[in-house]
Amino acid sequence: MEKYIYDKNNGLWYELQGDYYIPCLTVPAQEERSIGIWRQRHLRYIKTERKALFAELLTSGRLNTYLADINEQAAEQILLLTKQMAECEGVTEQLKAQDQMLWVQRMNNIRHRTMEFVNHELIYA
Repeated sequence: MEKYIYDKNNGLWYELQGDYYIPCLTVPAQEERSIGIWRQRHLRYIKTERKALFAELLTSGRLNTYLADINEQAAEQILLLTKQMAECEGVTEQLKAQDQMLWVQRMNNIRHRTMEFVNHELIYA
């Protein structure tokens, strides 16, 4: 028996594995982009909770691009929300110069709230 055969009906190549012909399927090459914390969290979420979405993205070759976009959106939202909330609450460089501990407390509070918002609205949605 031949090692490889081509089926004209479906356009697939098959490889002989033992007594069976298995389709020669490959996932398209994906663009490599940086891995961030938001990307890792969302990947873990879709692997466990949204298995159909994960499988569809993986087999279509769009998983890395999708996760990189999520990572960029989350990072941009964190920066924007942190800046806006700091302005609204009066957390300024002047406060930082006068009372560093109070500034750190308020900025940590703002940072945690923005992270909670991004987790709820983007990462685990």
